[in-house]
Amino acid sequence: MNPYQIFDESVSFEEKALNVFKYQTENNRIYQRFCKALGIDKIASIEEIPLLPIQAFKEKEVTTATKQLSANSYQLFRSSGTSGMQRSKHIVIDPDLYKQSIFDGMWEFYDLHDYVIWAYTPGYNSNPNSSLVWMLNALIEREDSGLSKFLELDKPLLQNEIDQIKTSEKKLMLFGAAFGLLDLAERSNVDLAKDTIVMETGGMKTFRREMTKQDLHEQLAKDFGLPLEQIHSEYGMTELLSQAYSRGSEWFDCPSWMQVSIRNPENPMQEVEQGEEGLIGVIDLANFYSCSFILTGDKGIMNAENQFQVLGRWNPKNLRGCNFLIDHD
Repeated sequence: MNPYQIFDESVSFEEKALNVFKYQTENNRIYQRFCKALGIDKIASIEEIPLLPIQAFKEKEVTTATKQLSANSYQLFRSSGTSGMQRSKHIVIDPDLYKQSIFDGMWEFYDLHDYVIWAYTPGYNSNPNSSLVWMLNALIEREDSGLSKFLELDKPLLQNEIDQIKTSEKKLMLFGAAFGLLDLAERSNVDLAKDTIVMETGGMKTFRREMTKQDLHEQLAKDFGLPLEQIHSEYGMTELLSQAYSRGSEWFDCPSWMQVSIRNPENPMQEVEQGEEGLIGVIDLANFYSCSFILTGDKGIMNAENQFQVLGRWNPKNLRGCNFLIDHD
């Protein structure tokens, strides 16, 4: 299977997912062992596909490969964390596939030609293997005005630079970790154009008090002087190569090669009823060379439009079904 076929909208999501499942159960030792432990061999529909607990990315190297990898043949991403903390690692065999997922995924929701990209990433800059920083760098490099950039940490926004964007007839899209954006807004005294989009990427990277997503967005809108509908969110993580977006609400939409379901934490093979809380499960076909079928540690709900909402982290220490990962090879 050509991995870039995941972006082909003439092929149904189910057909692509079943093809990726077959490829990964044949070539991913960790996922193969997981399916075998569950007694799953062949499947007939995507509802039967088991979701690998995300803890696997901390315990093992989750790769789908037909040959041994050399040290310089892949991009390595690691989750953020303090010294000594067990961090997730994502081995990305084809970074260009990730880059296409970034661009094509955003194009489904935004006209990237219209936007200058600014990135404010305190707490991530010190992580040389941050997938978020890699993603933002890719977006900045593709934008051709010369105005896109990473913002200096602990510095305010400057009005003359904002005015440059207005003069260029482009709009500003400001990416940042949630509380980093609050710090930036407090530090800055500028007049942003009302069509500016503030894109918070989650990640509570300071010691500020906890806030609900709604309170956070209302505070960002107030502090930046923007309408609430201009505060957007990205849902992504080290273990995924695709992102979902919420645009002026708390409900996320997925690109066409990504699908979310809400699972019963006691039996992750079972989806919960619409509107019922459960664990967020993700099928991300861009994870072609790792594992596309992931049970996250996030709590969420789904609505009738197949949009999902993130309600925070799930509390149990270990996700059900992960014990096999610590067995000897």
